[in-house]
Amino acid sequence: MPGEGIRRRIKRLIDISVAGSGLVLAAPAIGVIAGIVRLAMGTPVLFRQQRPGLHGEPFTVYKFRTMTDERGPDGELLPQAARLTTLGQALRRSSLDELPQLWSILKGDMSLVGPRPLLVEYLPTYTPEQMRRHDVVPGLTGWAQVNGRQMLEFEERFKLDVWYVDHWSLRLDLRIMLMTVRKVLSGDGVPPSDHVFTAPADERTTDKEGS
Repeated sequence: MPGEGIRRRIKRLIDISVAGSGLVLAAPAIGVIAGIVRLAMGTPVLFRQQRPGLHGEPFTVYKFRTMTDERGPDGELLPQAARLTTLGQALRRSSLDELPQLWSILKGDMSLVGPRPLLVEYLPTYTPEQMRRHDVVPGLTGWAQVNGRQMLEFEERFKLDVWYVDHWSLRLDLRIMLMTVRKVLSGDGVPPSDHVFTAPADERTTDKEGS
């Protein structure tokens, strides 16, 4: 498509400008949140996990920790609902747990807008159509997030992600960012529950720290 490269470069410049400015402006809040998480849940303060990025290549995603590591008698981690703290729930509902991902955007592993990066172990279960969500850089927010967020079934989220890949534009990105602000302020669509992807072959896996 004519001008595609130019639009991608503009998108990257916007990512750098917004993420860089955001890290500077949010530095006091990031410090305070880190301190509170440290006092409430101990270390580590940050949750780190490998997620698939552009073309499925893995990168490390960062979030503020929102859950304990509490385990049952069998040694297995308890369900998310049992391990999610009151502080963690507040961080998720306000999306403040995502602030460390501004660094990932600055590095180029993520963008402000794009399909949310899920788990690496989901990759073998995707259909070819679902894999197309990795044709663009994953985002801090995306078309699926402003149209239901985690309230959507995974199959519907994937359809919205692929729609974004096919219809991407700078105007659409701006629309998504404005819609995201409204979603975050309203706390809409962030349930404190397990998020399970059911693959076509009935393979199941659970995201241990949400998505």
